[in-house]
Amino acid sequence: MQWEVVIGLETHTQLSTASKIFSGASTRFGAEPNTQACVVDLALPGVLPVMNRGAVERAIRFGLAIGATIAPRSVFARKNYFYPDLPKGYQISQYEIPVVQGGTLTIQVPAHDKSGQAAYEKTIELTRAHLEEDAGKSLHEDYAGMTGIDLNRAGTPLLEIVTEPVMRSAAEAVAYAKTLHTLVMWLGICDGNMQEGSFRCDANVSVRPLGQAEFGTRAEIKNLNSFRFLEEAINYEVRRQIELIEDGGTVVQETRLYDSDRRETRSMRSKEDAHDYRYFPDPDLAPLAIGVDWIERVRSELPELPAAMQARFVEQYALSAYDAATLTTSKGIAAYFEAVLAKAGAGQAKMAANWIMGEVASQLNRDSLDIDASPVSAAQLAVLIARIADGTISNKIAKEVFQAIWDERATDEAAADRIIDAKGLRQISDSGELEAIIDTVLAANAKSVEEYRAGKEKAFNALIGQAMKATRGKANPQQVNDLLKKKLS
Repeated sequence: MQWEVVIGLETHTQLSTASKIFSGASTRFGAEPNTQACVVDLALPGVLPVMNRGAVERAIRFGLAIGATIAPRSVFARKNYFYPDLPKGYQISQYEIPVVQGGTLTIQVPAHDKSGQAAYEKTIELTRAHLEEDAGKSLHEDYAGMTGIDLNRAGTPLLEIVTEPVMRSAAEAVAYAKTLHTLVMWLGICDGNMQEGSFRCDANVSVRPLGQAEFGTRAEIKNLNSFRFLEEAINYEVRRQIELIEDGGTVVQETRLYDSDRRETRSMRSKEDAHDYRYFPDPDLAPLAIGVDWIERVRSELPELPAAMQARFVEQYALSAYDAATLTTSKGIAAYFEAVLAKAGAGQAKMAANWIMGEVASQLNRDSLDIDASPVSAAQLAVLIARIADGTISNKIAKEVFQAIWDERATDEAAADRIIDAKGLRQISDSGELEAIIDTVLAANAKSVEEYRAGKEKAFNALIGQAMKATRGKANPQQVNDLLKKKLS
């Protein structure tokens, strides 16, 4: 039997406010346990929640970016369940009327070499995005036979972003999660730090016979905090469900956890439905009213969005869709690219893109740095690119110069020119000098000359290698190629 996979994602995005959603306690990560939980977070008798305006504004910003409807009036509800790190015994969330309703996000799903699946574009429909508070954290590892409770996270503002069940593979789910991750960071509403729990996904996964209209029974995989874990967990869960059904078993609705060491999901608890939480409007919080003026002010402050910038890069700089998408994976990279072109000129867009996606990205990864902390500034890279373009140095020599700028943490804009002159790296372009060198190479490699004239093309490459070696890589490769061909003819 052929099976179809059905996936919907719920993403908990921690909003980038300095204080919590209903209290003035700090949201700073890494503080000593229970030092950032005030009386409101601890749910002491008589305390009342107060809505954080900054959290609402971030929700509006996200809603506008995905083309959603911003509810003029939304309601907070109490979601009742007991958990040790939820002091009140309920979570303040939104249920019937969320602040953000609908919206779409267009994703690019990469090609898959093994299956032969070509790259394609897909639009993911979103159901809602609602505001809620986070719970605390249970600590099991540090206490033998006991569990510690850290309430620093209790009350941290979250925007829970929920999709329709429209994804049909782990690849689509990962592409969606990556696109969403880029967007929330781009908008400045979340720092995107998955290791710290700022961006984590719950995957609802089910399977059904191909062609069947009804959905199968879903399992929810909780708290996936890396794209790799998301992909592995979904693929494992799909295999588990198919094998279970084909062996005569039945999939039960439940919540599961992903064990990254064993690379498998395991049951956590039976899955609750909405009625199990006994939602009802929170009597301590008035309905959230968002006026048209507020929405329009936020709209006017939105930055150019990644999808729009990608389209502009393709149109304005004649880049490929792949290059444009790569250069807009973060606002910092996009800004760096355009800063390079501001100095080097739009005509060098392709070369700038190659350098940023190649050498710059490689060195940043090696040194665990963000683009904003790059030791080679956009202005310095622009000068380096200009020297390749005007023939002063070859691309190979340019990599040596780039490394020197990086290693010495040079601050002068013309560092490339200084290093080229100090190390004597300028390309030899004088034809007379090059001809003399090539004559010497031909005389010393008579066998290769003979082989080339006998029809062996590889011998020509060997001669070019010898000529470049003789010039210590400083010759213009195209000029060497042309002169060699002329001499050998």
